[in-house]
Amino acid sequence: MLSTDLINETRVICGLEITSKKRLLEILAQLLASAHPRLDAEVVFERLLERERLGSTALGHGIALPHARTKDVTEVIGALVQLQRGIDYDGADSDEPVDLAFALLAPEAANDEHLRLLAQLAGRFSDPSIRERLRQADSPSGLLQALNISDS
Repeated sequence: MLSTDLINETRVICGLEITSKKRLLEILAQLLASAHPRLDAEVVFERLLERERLGSTALGHGIALPHARTKDVTEVIGALVQLQRGIDYDGADSDEPVDLAFALLAPEAANDEHLRLLAQLAGRFSDPSIRERLRQADSPSGLLQALNISDS
């Protein structure tokens, strides 16, 4: 289970209507930055863009897992966005628009934890029933429940 320290309803948007990858990354950066007073949304956005330049973080099946590292946090934080309509994400599955994105921001030194969380999330998103529940959710709490987020 993912903890509420990682993500909570304040960093989840359900049914967002946007049309570009850039705008999606901006929204995710704003959500991540809201988790910590030292974070600046523009800096987080730049970090996410830097990572995307190395290669798309699209996983397939309409899922993206943008992530970055920064010295400004001590624990990994996440944000989740469900889109009303999929967008072109320049990924390996470019014929399948991205409509679900889970962003992670990790401390620069958190190699193992960061990689473990990425693998855990990729595993969850590879499950067709979880993807379907996420797409059917109609509230931030519904999205978190679909990912089996622990309330404790």
